[in-house]
Amino acid sequence: MDVMRTAGGAVRAAAVAATVTVLLAGCGAGGAADGDGGDGGAKGDGAGARKHPGGPAGGASAATRLDGVPGVGGALRSRIPADSRQVVAVYGAGVNSPDATVVLYEKGGAGWDRKGSWPAHNGRRGWTADHHENDQRSPIGVFRLTDAGGVLPDPGARLPYTHSAAFTPPSYWSKNTRHDFDYVVAIDYNRVAGTSPLDPTRPQGQSKGGGVWLHLDHGTGTSACVSVAKSAMATLLRALDPARHPVVVMGDRAHLAG
Repeated sequence: MDVMRTAGGAVRAAAVAATVTVLLAGCGAGGAADGDGGDGGAKGDGAGARKHPGGPAGGASAATRLDGVPGVGGALRSRIPADSRQVVAVYGAGVNSPDATVVLYEKGGAGWDRKGSWPAHNGRRGWTADHHENDQRSPIGVFRLTDAGGVLPDPGARLPYTHSAAFTPPSYWSKNTRHDFDYVVAIDYNRVAGTSPLDPTRPQGQSKGGGVWLHLDHGTGTSACVSVAKSAMATLLRALDPARHPVVVMGDRAHLAG
């Protein structure tokens, strides 16, 4: 089984040993039968109940300069690190809704540019500011994006990328989740930054959940993760740059604006 960080080329044998743990306790706990990955999941190549276009939304323009990240109020804005020049904003439709929109922003000398927008899903029960394992809600907050990986080979990611068949969901999960983890970006919620997404370490304890990822969509809500179409994930993997210190700002629109 090939498990390596393509950035740096270091073999990650420990990731193999941790695979079952992270998929079942993270993006693989209760909810797999409903077509989802677990404490964060979703699926595939964008096929599913909703058709998810993979490119930037119509009308998005890199020439549009914004003073700040739209829809993000002072509480969360203050938590965006000063060195962050890339923000993946996840705008949840409602506190109890699984539907969302993902928008990529990059900061230049004249302000923030909107680079792309894609339909998405979040936790099937919506959002929470106090996430716990198996609550079926995505955590609200600002989290760094430092590590990536997937079943498929590195598509040109700038983040360190763990390529491994160990990301493959268990065979007993719903069939429409088989490609959920072809590409993933680990969201640094209750995890150790700088390690493979397969690392099962939970610094805040197992009860606080973990294994919350950006990954491929299967057309319905997840257990905690954020999911987009395959082409959108490939675009994000090629865009997210460690030198720009990318973060995700995520939550329902009301909480984001607070």
